Amino acid sequence: MLYLFSYSDLNHSLFIFLALFFVLFYEAINGFHDTANAVSTLIYTRAMSAKYAVIMSGIFNFLGVLFGGLTVAYAIVHLLPNDLLLNGSSKNTLAMIFSMLLAAILWNLSTWYFCLPSSSSHSLIGAIIGVGLTNAIITNSSLINALNIPKIINIFISLILSPIIGLIISGILIFLLRYFTNKNKKFYRIHMTPLERKKHDEKKSPPFLIKIALIFSSIGVSYAHGANDGQKGIGLIMLVLISIIPANFLVNLNASKKEIFYTKNAINHFQKYYLNKYSKKVKNNYKNLNNQLLSYQSDIIQNIKEANILLKNVHNYNILSIKQRFQLRHFLLDISENIDQISNLNISKKEKIFLKQIKQHILLTIEYAPIWIICIIAFALSIGTMFGWKRIVITIGEKIGKRSMTYAQAMSAQITAAFSIGIASYTGVPVSTTHILSSSVAGSMLADGKSIQINTIKNIIFAWLLTLPISMFFSGLLYWVALSLI
Repeated sequence: MLYLFSYSDLNHSLFIFLALFFVLFYEAINGFHDTANAVSTLIYTRAMSAKYAVIMSGIFNFLGVLFGGLTVAYAIVHLLPNDLLLNGSSKNTLAMIFSMLLAAILWNLSTWYFCLPSSSSHSLIGAIIGVGLTNAIITNSSLINALNIPKIINIFISLILSPIIGLIISGILIFLLRYFTNKNKKFYRIHMTPLERKKHDEKKSPPFLIKIALIFSSIGVSYAHGANDGQKGIGLIMLVLISIIPANFLVNLNASKKEIFYTKNAINHFQKYYLNKYSKKVKNNYKNLNNQLLSYQSDIIQNIKEANILLKNVHNYNILSIKQRFQLRHFLLDISENIDQISNLNISKKEKIFLKQIKQHILLTIEYAPIWIICIIAFALSIGTMFGWKRIVITIGEKIGKRSMTYAQAMSAQITAAFSIGIASYTGVPVSTTHILSSSVAGSMLADGKSIQINTIKNIIFAWLLTLPISMFFSGLLYWVALSLI
C-alpha cells in the first residue's frame, strides 16, 4: 500500500491519502447505517443480546467482503465511461472523486441522524450520476455519452424491483409458515412475540430451534451485506486509484502469465466465434442478426486486431508503456461491450454461456483488486458495523409495525433479505440492503394481518425517492464549485 505514495510529490500523496480516507469513512458509515438490517430482528426477538449480535454481524460483514468477489465492485466502476475517468486532468479527477464521496457521505449521515433506513447504494449511484451529468454540461458534451446508460438502467431496475420482491417473498413465507404450523400445534410458538412468549411460557428467549434459525438467517444477511456493499467500497477505491494513479492500476501489473494467457486465448476464441457466425460466408443465413451488427461490425474486428497487437509476445504487463496500458484497457472494455451486444441478440443459451465465460476471461486482468484493498474495506465495514447501529435498529424493530415482531416475521424477513442480496451479489447487481430488509419486515407483517405504521413507511419511501435526486444535486453542485475554485 505504501508504494502508492512513493512516486508522487507531497501534494499528490496528500490527495491520495484523503481520497482513500473518504472511501473508508463512507464504508464505515455504510457499516453502522446498514447494521440494523442484520441485527434488528435478533435484538427484538431476544435471540441474541445487542452487543454480541453487533460483533457477530461485524465478523460476517468482514468475511462477506473477503469472499464476495468483484462483480458488484466493477458495476460501480463502469457506471462512468472509461474516457471520463482517464481523459481529464488530475485536478478534475480529484474534484470528481471528492464530490461523489462527500455527497454520498453527507446524505448517509443525514438519514442516519434522523433514524431513516436509507440506501447507501442509492446515494453512491446518485452521486456518480450527478458528477457525470455535470461534467457533460460543463464541457458541452453529449448527456447520453456522459454515463454508461445500459448499466445505469439495469441498476435502476434492480433498485426499484428489489424492495417489491422482498415484500412479496417475505409475505409468501409467512403464509407458508402459517399453513404448515397451523397443522402442527407444536410449532405455534413461532408466531409469538417475545412478550407473548414470556407470558405463556415465562421465558425471555425464543425456543432453541427458532433461535438457531434467527441467528443463521442473521449471519446470512450480514455475509450478503458484506459481499454486496463491501464490493461497492472496493469499486470506489479502484475508481479512485484508476483515476488518480492510472499508470499503476489501468491493468493488473501483478497478473500472472497464466492470467494473461487466458485473456489472449479468450480474445482468439471470440474472434473465431464472431468470424464463423457473422462472416460474409454465412451472412445470408443470419440476415436479421447481421443487420443489427453492421453498424459496429468493423469496430469489433478493429478492437480484436488492436488488442492482439498489444498483447503479442507480452507475458508481463510491466513491459507495456503507460499509453499501451491505457489502450489495452480501452480495447478490452470495448470487446466486452461488443460481447454484451451480441449476447442480447437472438442466440442460443449455449452461446450466451460461452460468451459470458469468454467475457470473464477477457476482463480477468483489468477487473481486479489487490488484496490490501479488499482487507481495508472489510475492516472499515466491520468496524463501522460495531458503532452507531442503534438509531436505525430502533426504526426497523419498533416503528414499522404497530405490534412487536413475531419470530416468524423476523425469520421470513431475514431469510428473504439474505437470499435476495446474496443472489444480487453473485450476479453483480448493486442493491439496497436497507430497502430489501425494510420491505421484507413490512411484507411479513402485512401477510400476518398486522397493521404497519403508515408514517414510518411514508418516511422510508420519501427518503427512498429523494436519495437519488438529492445525491445527484449535491455531487453535481460540489463538482461545479470545485472546478470553479481550481
